[in-house]
Amino acid sequence: MTAALVAAGLGIIPGTAQAAGPVPVAAGVAEAIAEASTSEGFHSPADRTIRTALPASEGNAKTNGKTNGKTSGTTSGTTNAKTAVPQTAQAAQAAQAAQAAQAAQAAETGPTAQAAVDAGANSALAVDVSGTSFTAHGIELTTLITSADFALGVVIDWGDGKTDTVTAQGNAELHHSHTYDKSGEYQVKVTVTDTANAVQAANGGAFLTPGSDFTPHTPTRLLDTRDGTGAPVAKVAGQGTARVKVAGNAAVPAGVTAVALNVTVTETAASGYVTAWPGAGYDRPGTSNLNYTANRSVPNLVIVPVGEDGYVELYNGGPQPVDLIADVTGYFTRASAGGYTSMTPARFVDTREGLGASRGRLPARTAFETRIGGLREVPQGITAVALNVTVTEPEGPGHLTAFSGAGPVPTSSNLNFVRGQTVANSVIVPVAADGTVKVFNGSWMPVHVVVDVVGYYSKDSKAAFLPFTPFRTLDTREEAYGWPGGRFRAREYITQGFTPEAATGVEAYVLNTTVTETGGTGYLSVAPSPYALPAEGGPAAPSGPRPGSSTLNWTAGDTVPNLVQASDGDHGVITFWNQGYQDADLVLDVFGVYQSK
Repeated sequence: MTAALVAAGLGIIPGTAQAAGPVPVAAGVAEAIAEASTSEGFHSPADRTIRTALPASEGNAKTNGKTNGKTSGTTSGTTNAKTAVPQTAQAAQAAQAAQAAQAAQAAETGPTAQAAVDAGANSALAVDVSGTSFTAHGIELTTLITSADFALGVVIDWGDGKTDTVTAQGNAELHHSHTYDKSGEYQVKVTVTDTANAVQAANGGAFLTPGSDFTPHTPTRLLDTRDGTGAPVAKVAGQGTARVKVAGNAAVPAGVTAVALNVTVTETAASGYVTAWPGAGYDRPGTSNLNYTANRSVPNLVIVPVGEDGYVELYNGGPQPVDLIADVTGYFTRASAGGYTSMTPARFVDTREGLGASRGRLPARTAFETRIGGLREVPQGITAVALNVTVTEPEGPGHLTAFSGAGPVPTSSNLNFVRGQTVANSVIVPVAADGTVKVFNGSWMPVHVVVDVVGYYSKDSKAAFLPFTPFRTLDTREEAYGWPGGRFRAREYITQGFTPEAATGVEAYVLNTTVTETGGTGYLSVAPSPYALPAEGGPAAPSGPRPGSSTLNWTAGDTVPNLVQASDGDHGVITFWNQGYQDADLVLDVFGVYQSK
C-alpha cells in the first residue's frame, strides 16, 4: 500500500463519505514489524560439520565379493539356489577356498580402503548453516556447501516433522524458507550426501521463533500500592515509577516475553497519565496507556513486553501522587500455547435487550454466565477470549470482574465506575471447558452490562504476538503523522492504512485508543475496512457499514483510553468511528501485532 486517505461520513448518514486529504500509511509500522520479527537466529560454521562414512554401495560390495542373495551373479560368493549352475565337488572346494581368501583380504584392507575414501575422495565436504527470521513463525535458512565437483543430495529437516529435499553440485549456496505452525524452539538440520564417495556431512542448530503465544492466567493481583502488594505501602509520586515483578511471580514463568495487565489508577488528586514499559534495557516511550483526572479511578488493559530483569515499570505522568494497581490476566512466551484469531467486533451480551443474559440490570453482588465458545464465529475449545466490556446506567459506584465460567470470583477487577457513568474496558478472560465466561457486579447497586467479542485464543489459532516499542500514528490535535489537521468530527470516521505490502500474515494490531477534548457524550467504534485504500489523489473509498459495537465511551470533558486488538481485515486498513454528536480528538498508539506467518 502506498497511501491512506482520511474519509469522513457526512452527517449521520452511514456510508456517505468525503475525502479529507491524503494521509500516509501509519508511519513506523513497517519498520516496527521488521524489528520485532528479526530473530537472533543461529549460525553453525562449517568446522562444526559432522562427517559420516556411509556403508559401501552395492556396486562396491559386489567388487568385494558380496552379492545380494536374492539376485543371481557370476562373481564368487553366495548365489541364488534357483539359478546356480550345478558344481562338482572339486569346483565347490575351489570356490570355498577363493571365498575365504577374499574375505580375509577384505578384513585386512577394508578399513584402510574406507579411510582412503574418507580422507581423499571429497575430503573437503562441509556444511555451514545459518537461520534467521523476518516473521513471527518463519525461518530463512542459508546453507553454504563446500565440496569437490560431485553430485550431492541435500535434506533439510525443519524440526517439526517436515523436510525439504534438493540437489546440488559441488560448492553451492542454498536459500530456503519455512513457516512453522506454532511458536517454539525447533532443531534444524541440513544433511548433504555424496553417494559417489559414500560420505555424508551434517550441520544445524536450534531456531527459536520470534513470535510469542498466549497463556491465560486466573486474574491475580501483582501490585497494589494501597496495601503493599508487590511494593511498599505508598503512593507513586508525580513523575515517579512503580516496578511490577512479573517473571517468576504468581506462577508466571521465567522467560516470559510480554504480559497482559489490567492497570488501575486510583486516589488521584490531579489530571495525568500512566505509561507501562519493559523497564530494564528499554527507554520509556513517549506514549500513554491510560489517562486520569482528579478523584476518578480509571482502569485499562495493557499488553507490554517484560524487561530483561523480569519486571514491568509503570510511570505516573501526573504532577501529584497516585495509587496504582496491576492484575495479571495472561502472559506470552516463545513456546507453543494459544495463538490469536481476530474477529469483526460482535455483540454477545446486552442486558438492556436480554441478549446473551437475562434482560434487566445485573443485580448487586451477583454474576451472570454467558457462553462464548461454540457460538457464531467462535469455535469450541478456545482457551481465552478478548472482550470489550461496558457498564452503563449503574445506580451506584462499583466494579466489574470478568472471569472463567468454571472458577470462583477473583479478587481483582476489570473496570470501575461511579453512579450514572458509562465506561468500557478491554478484557482478556480465560474460558471454561464448556465455552463460558462470567461477569460479576461488585457494586451494591444494579448495573447494565454490554459485552463485545473482538477475538479469541486457542491452540488451533496461528497468530503469534510481536511486541513493538510503542509509537504514535495519529493525534488529531496536531498536524503530524500525516494528519492534515482538524478535529475528529461528529458522526464521521477516520480510515488509516496499517499493513505495508511487505508484511504478510497480519491478523491484528494491539492499539491504545484515546479520545479527548470531548464536547458531549459518545462512543468510539473500531473495525476493519471492507475496502482497499484508494490510489493517492483518487476518490475516497466508501466507508462500509457503521459498526454496532463500541470500544470506549465518553461524556463531555472526558479523556478516555482503551486498548483495542484491531483486525486490519483483508486490505490492511482500520476505520475509527466517532459515534457521538459532538467533535472530539483521537490519539492512536501502536503496541504490537499478531502475525500468523
